[in-house]
Amino acid sequence: MATDRLPEAGRAKLRIFQKMERDPSRSPAPVDQYHTALVTGDLGSLQPLMAQHYGDANVVFEINKNEMEWRVKSPATFGLSGLWSLEYKRELTNPLCITAGHGHTDCVRHLLRWDADVNAAPGGKSALHEACQGGHTDCAELLLEHRANPDLTSEEGLAPLHLCTSPNTLGCAQVLVKHGARVNQASSEGQESPLHIAAKHGLRDHTLLYLQHGAIVDNRNSREETPLSVACGRAREPYEQERYLEVCRLLLGHGADANATDEEEKSPLHKACKNASYLLVQLLLQNQAKVNVFDYNGTSPMACVLQSASFKRESRPHRTVQMLLNHGSQRIWPGAFEKVLKSCASTPEVIGILFNSYSKLRVSAKWREVIPEDVFQMHQPFYKSLFMLSHTPRCLQHLCRCVVRKHLGSKCWSCIPQLPVPEPLKHYLLLEPEGLLL
Repeated sequence: MATDRLPEAGRAKLRIFQKMERDPSRSPAPVDQYHTALVTGDLGSLQPLMAQHYGDANVVFEINKNEMEWRVKSPATFGLSGLWSLEYKRELTNPLCITAGHGHTDCVRHLLRWDADVNAAPGGKSALHEACQGGHTDCAELLLEHRANPDLTSEEGLAPLHLCTSPNTLGCAQVLVKHGARVNQASSEGQESPLHIAAKHGLRDHTLLYLQHGAIVDNRNSREETPLSVACGRAREPYEQERYLEVCRLLLGHGADANATDEEEKSPLHKACKNASYLLVQLLLQNQAKVNVFDYNGTSPMACVLQSASFKRESRPHRTVQMLLNHGSQRIWPGAFEKVLKSCASTPEVIGILFNSYSKLRVSAKWREVIPEDVFQMHQPFYKSLFMLSHTPRCLQHLCRCVVRKHLGSKCWSCIPQLPVPEPLKHYLLLEPEGLLL
């Protein structure tokens, strides 16, 4: 059956999977009642259920679900679509995992008194995994005090520290470290350390915790990425950049290599530039990141920001371009300026800064053809000023700017602010966008 609408999930059914020996005179309690007490943390209902019916705290719940699942078929058979098919899913868990995952410390304590196996993981994750994933610090600490293994890996190869992925899990991370969790333990599939996880999610306090307890700052995952590289690649939106900046500042402060490359030879600067993360780019450059390096495909950091500028306008990509040029980035080959104009036409500030980095650059009549008409009309004053220079030499002030910048080279960013000249002139020398080209 093919359809464009997502079907509703089927109703889950519960049953006790593990057989229990019980007194024949006792009637079985409704399994849903037992499950509900665990989920809601209703200790008042759980205690009599345990005493009267379920004396074994290590029973296993089987949750059966019939759900519609999208299955992709070969284009030859189904074209570009696929099929919705009814799939039987079976999930295993136990009382301790259920109630720990919901943060019910009193119920966890009650189950432990009934000799619940603290490291049991019928569904692939233990109660400690569940508690840490939910950020339930009290539950996690109680489990650890009852000898839960802080380094136990789940079916997916993740230790509890790998599941501390949000700010509210900091307490769990702290108690795990206190009870001896290994801060350099690698996940099975991606070979990610807890420091990689903290960097991926922009968790400053987690990052500091792991570094203070011996985390290897330049540990590599399966893609040869360091935590710094991971953090620089994740700061995709303007509202995210501040927290990733704090993480990167911590990593660099603890000796992270600003030029460590991954399996594609991409440096942290490549990734920060792709995201037009101006403040991250500035931080990396201030920590000796190399501005003129190339990845496996021959792409430079400058090329990275130019490739993404048109859909990163909210991140003000011209600031990244300006920062790179003021730190000595090689300019775009003049013959390729037409391609840059085509891809960055909607960000005239980028075009203006690049154009002003040359002492002279021949304006071609063909440039007008690559600018979409709606973009040209939207930024008409700027583009008119650009094409007016097709047969006009640049002004003497601009030529003097180019001489000063050529003399200072990669030190423009540090030397120009120190010059004894008016502030507007400093801004001019640093390629601040001016709106129109003169």
